[in-house]
Amino acid sequence: MPLTRVHNLSISLDGFATGEPQSAEAPFGHAGERLHEWMFATRFWDDTGAQGIDDAFAQRHGQGIGAEIMGANKFGPPGWQDDLDWKGWWGPNPPFHSPTFVLTHRPRPPMEMEGGTTFYFLDAPPAEALAAAFEAADGLDVRIGGGATVVRDFVAAGLVDMMHVVQVPIVLGRGVRLWDGLEGTEDDYDIEAVSSPSGVTHLTFTRKATVPNP
Repeated sequence: MPLTRVHNLSISLDGFATGEPQSAEAPFGHAGERLHEWMFATRFWDDTGAQGIDDAFAQRHGQGIGAEIMGANKFGPPGWQDDLDWKGWWGPNPPFHSPTFVLTHRPRPPMEMEGGTTFYFLDAPPAEALAAAFEAADGLDVRIGGGATVVRDFVAAGLVDMMHVVQVPIVLGRGVRLWDGLEGTEDDYDIEAVSSPSGVTHLTFTRKATVPNP
């Protein structure tokens, strides 16, 4: 059965997945790129990058994925809805190469890009958006691409089957935190932790199997 997955979601030691304030010049606010430096050093990101633990985890990002769901703040900076020419951060050939659903209170017509990515703009709750993404994924898995608020909403709704979180050894102090309101989430998942020589820790959350009542 197709799964709902989260991959390569980097957070600080104090749980923030992005800094503040977000802008066109600073997509991750005061965090800059510090949360993602571990990934930039891998073969996944660059053909000249390193292999090893970080690369092995990063490579899973696209395996078996047929569609993505992301939040409005991942698609663009505050106010992008007022710019009809805005087509995302990634240029004419975004890296998703699949149907990609952007959750926004101000939907617009679908936007077909190069490389197989089509952006669909939805004003929908998590379950409804996930149903649309699974239909578009044609039997493959759906990735919840972030940001932290969207991941948190899908976890809270019990819709995430597997989640890969990367704890980066920095303290941000402010921004958007992943775990707020998710007390007790660990009870629903089997959790594995793998430490990397780069200093990050890879946390994998796999939803526990539900045992039916006799």
